[in-house]
Amino acid sequence: MEDDLVTIHVRFAPDGSVVEIGERPAGIGAQEWFNRLSKHTGIGYQPLSGGRALIRLERVELESLRAKGAAEEE
Repeated sequence: MEDDLVTIHVRFAPDGSVVEIGERPAGIGAQEWFNRLSKHTGIGYQPLSGGRALIRLERVELESLRAKGAAEEE
């Protein structure tokens, strides 16, 4: 279902590092969150012009990745 799909917006600096990324849990840096998502969502990545990109994944996957991040912080 389309409601189960989450679109995450990413903005890059000129050097390629991640400056902003949506759906990021508290306590995780933008680049770290991007790296974690990239490992699990290679097919859902869409580069855009102007140093931007979209990552699309199912809401269940997003919640699972967030839970793993919270468990790693404890």
